[in-house]
Amino acid sequence: MVDVNFMDLRLKDFIVFCIERSSKEWPTIYDEMANVAGQRLFRGLGYAELKEIGLSLSFSDMDRLIQQVGQVVSQNIPQHEEI
Repeated sequence: MVDVNFMDLRLKDFIVFCIERSSKEWPTIYDEMANVAGQRLFRGLGYAELKEIGLSLSFSDMDRLIQQVGQVVSQNIPQHEEI
């Protein structure tokens, strides 16, 4: 299991950025992440820079990527106040 508390903040922000641009659903989020990385749309980070901070878009690392996205999504669900 990936621990989001030890995840580089840039990585968490990248995932949230991609979710906000598209969706948290697969494969839409994966496609958006690949698009954003390919065009360096988030803070100039491309594939190599993302891999250096712990996020690989490689199919061989897909299980870890799914866990990373799941952890970020679970911590970024808006909390509704009780009325």
